[in-house]
Parts: sequence; C-alpha cells; structure tokens
Amino acid sequence: MIFGVIGCLFTSCFSDLDTMPLDDNQLVGEKVYQTADGYTGVLAKCYSSLILTGQKGGDGGDGDLEGANEGYSSYVRLMFYLQELPTDNFIMPSSSNGLRKCLNLQWDESNASVIRWTYQRLYMSIAYCNEMLRECTESKLKSRGLWDQLGGECASYRAEARFIRAYCYSMLCDLFGNVPYIDENTGVKDIPVQWTRKQIFDFAESELKAIDADLKAPGTNVYGRIDQVAAWFLLSRMYLNAETWIGENRYNDALMYAKKVINDGHYPLAPDYRTIFLADNDKCKEIIWPLVQDGLKAQSSAGTNFYTKAFVNGPMNELYTTGIGSRGWGNVRSKTTLVDAFDADDVTFDKNDTWGNQKKDKRAQFMTALPNQRKETWDEQNNMTSTYTCGYGYIKWRNVNQDNTIPAQGDAYSSIDFPLFRTAEAYLIAAEAILRGAQGTKEEALGYVNEIRERAYMSGKYAKAGVRSDVSGDITAEQLNLDFILDERQREFASELIRRTDLIRFGKFTSGRNWDWKNGVREGSDVPGHLKLFPIPATEFSNMPNLVQNDGYVKK
Repeated sequence: MIFGVIGCLFTSCFSDLDTMPLDDNQLVGEKVYQTADGYTGVLAKCYSSLILTGQKGGDGGDGDLEGANEGYSSYVRLMFYLQELPTDNFIMPSSSNGLRKCLNLQWDESNASVIRWTYQRLYMSIAYCNEMLRECTESKLKSRGLWDQLGGECASYRAEARFIRAYCYSMLCDLFGNVPYIDENTGVKDIPVQWTRKQIFDFAESELKAIDADLKAPGTNVYGRIDQVAAWFLLSRMYLNAETWIGENRYNDALMYAKKVINDGHYPLAPDYRTIFLADNDKCKEIIWPLVQDGLKAQSSAGTNFYTKAFVNGPMNELYTTGIGSRGWGNVRSKTTLVDAFDADDVTFDKNDTWGNQKKDKRAQFMTALPNQRKETWDEQNNMTSTYTCGYGYIKWRNVNQDNTIPAQGDAYSSIDFPLFRTAEAYLIAAEAILRGAQGTKEEALGYVNEIRERAYMSGKYAKAGVRSDVSGDITAEQLNLDFILDERQREFASELIRRTDLIRFGKFTSGRNWDWKNGVREGSDVPGHLKLFPIPATEFSNMPNLVQNDGYVKK
C-alpha cells in the first residue's frame, strides 16, 4: 500500500495537519516539516484527499470539507454522483444533497450540494499539493537539516504533487470549464484569477510534460504512488477530449500517449477482468493509479465502500459472497440502458455460478435473482421507486479476495482499491483516436478493441480452466465504428467515473440519447445544452465576486 500502509501515515502524520481547505491563512504546522516522515505524510495527504474524507477514518468526524457531509463528500463518491448518476448507467432515487437533481439532469447553480463539494474537494487537493510544493524545496530541506535524508526524493515528491494538481485541474476543466487558478506562489491575500478552459488545459498539459523526467520510471515507485506511465495516461485522456473541451483536434497525440502506455508493458491487462475490482486488487498489474483503501487502516464510508454497499443489499449476501455481510444499503441500481448494453442471456444471475464463469462476457455482472425483481427502474404505475425489486444490482465490486474469502481486514469497510487509471482505457482511447482521424489503420483500432473483448470473454490467450471460452468476443472491421466504441466503453467502465465525459464527447449527453429518468421523465428526454458543464457553485461568488458564471446559469 502507499508508503507501506497509507493508513499508518494517516493516523501518525495527518493528525498534525492544521490545513483547512481553500484557506491559505491556515498553513500546515511547522512541526510537520521537522521530520522526513512529516514530509511523507503531507505527500500521502495529497494522495489520500482523493479517496478518504477526514482525519479519523470512517465517518469519525474532523472531515476535510468544513460543513460537508463526510460520508457523501469523498471524491470518488462525489464523482459517481456527477459522472455516473446523470448518465445511462445508474439510478439512485435519493433526493438528499441534490442527488435527484443530478439523476434528472435538472441542477442549477445552487441546488446540488454534491456539485459544490466536488468543486471544493478538487481545490482542497490542489491546496495540499501547493503546500507540499512550497515546503519541499532544496533550501527549506537544508534549513531543516533534512536534505541528506530527503534530497534524493525531493524531485520525485515535487513531481508527484504536481501530477496530482494537474489531474485536479484536468477534472475542473472537464466539469466546470473556466475556473480560478492557484499555485504555490499564490499569496494568502491574492484573489485568484479565473482562467479560460484552454488556459487550464494548457497548464495541466505543460505540467505533465515538465515532470516526466522527475517522475519515477515505470513500475519502480511503491504501490499507490504514480510514475511516468500515469502522466502518459492522463495526457492521452486529455487529448482524446481536447476537441470537446477546447476545440482542438489532438487525436494523434491521444494515440501516441495511449500507445506509450500499452507498449511500455509494466501495466498489462489483467488476465481476468473480475479481479480488478476485488479486495486483493493490489496484486492486479493493470491498475496504473489506484486510490488506496483498507478496511482497517484507511477506512471511509465513501470510496469503494460506497460501491460495495450502495450497489448491494443484505439479501444478496445470501446468494453470493459480497464481502460486506448484511451491511448493504441497496440504494443504487442499474438503468435499463446499462443492462441492455449486454446480451440478454449474459445478464441473468445464476445461483450455481456466482462469478459468472459460464457467461460469454464476464463483465455482465448483475443481480437478477432477488424475489420479485424486475429490470425496469419504475413500478407498475410508471413511478420511480426506491424498493429493491426495481432495477438490477450491479455486482462487479466485491469485498472479497480472488479465492472468494473475506479479507483479513474484515467486512465492515471495503478493502478494494479504486482503479482510477487502468490500461484497458488506453486500448480504447487508441482505437477511438484512430476512428476520429489519428494516423493509424482501422485494423490497428480493431486489434485494440478485440484485445479488450477477448479478455472480457476470456477467450484465446485469456482462456482459463473451468471458465467458458468458446465465444471469442471478436468483432469485424465492419462492426467497428464510434457508436460501438461508446457502447464498449460502457460495458468496460461502468461505475468507473468517466461515463458523463464519454457521452459529451460523443454528442449524446444532453441530446441524441435518452435513458431512464433523464429530465425527470421515465422514458427520458433531451435537456438544455448548457448542462454539459456544471455551474460554478453560488457560494464561490461571495469570496470572488469577479468570477464569471458558466453560460445558462445565474450568478448569485
């Protein structure tokens, strides 16, 4: 786990942090920087701010975001609300904290707390990274007598903090567009300047390129920390979206960096798709950047704890080993469009084949065996319902090890690390970039897609004893087009926090494609185009009155 075990640092180092998010007047206590462990703890805080919620673990209080619901306000859980809930993937009937507005694509600048908390958490993470960059310099390390201990790591520590900051800015670019810019040189009394979306994009791009030489070589950093491959991956993802975000065709660049990830070889595709989402996925070589969780030492009621509990209810544990016992909440279900992305005969849950070994596509992981359960997310009166019988559960996240045992950390909290970046996406980025005009052949694109599908069907070199492998999953060149890529990305990455971005890139988010409860109606309907960006939260204007609100929203 990160730096040995991220939770040890969490308890021993993070408790020394006095920083409140978005407030440079409250700097980290000087005592933190008197030891090498203190520096390591601050860098760990930069990482953990994207998976944990506070200083005590679980919902223990002392949360990172002042005034926010600690369970709701983890980055990974927030991104589910913004990147999955408004799409063709999942339904969560709750109306608290603006979730119904997200589900229905009916938010505005003031009615969804989860939008505000996402914005604040990204800037909080940026603030932690800026703090690290201010304090981790040669002059300060020497003045504190730590250069002999940390001098050899100073450049890589700084590069990792710059990477996390660049990632956060890339997400602000994606979600909010034109946003304020702050870095380690921004003074405590300075009013940040709002940069254009292109300026934010260009900054993140330039940072990722500038740090390449200082990042650890592929496969040489400790688990949980990033290396050069993570920067290549993020660049490929940004370039794939550049035409949507900033109106620039960068598909050749997307292809180049995706191929760097694939060809490097340090993060090969996992032989079995299902192992990517288990409690011992720290053994999975495909994950380029995991957000680390541990059921004892890095607890959170958000993160993958949310994915194991919100997607599962207690009775499911009687049908297969969920890894959470009776603790499931069961308040997230699959929309019909996600179910229909798979062959119907792959969807059914077999009580005698709980891993789906006899399915063709092993990614079709749904719970269909509960009493009176139906695929539809509405009842007989066409009303949305919160009962467990409407909508299928999505069960690819299991808090168990590959041998189906409960992890040693127990079943109270998830021990699944969240795979924020994984190599399969590089394959589909490369294929899509070629179809959008990058300098590659359709045969090359087909090869990338079929590699992903053969792994999903566990055919060819992915065949395994006792697992069905008689259907290859391969498609033909005639079947390969952009619509197929969009559907394949849904099958491969559902619940992995990129679906909204994908639908926007394909021109099918606000119009061109409808799904359950879009615009608040059962069959779905088009919504205004300005919803492709979220609003700058209304609360931000009191501190920065010169902010310009995104088109379609009101500045309050």
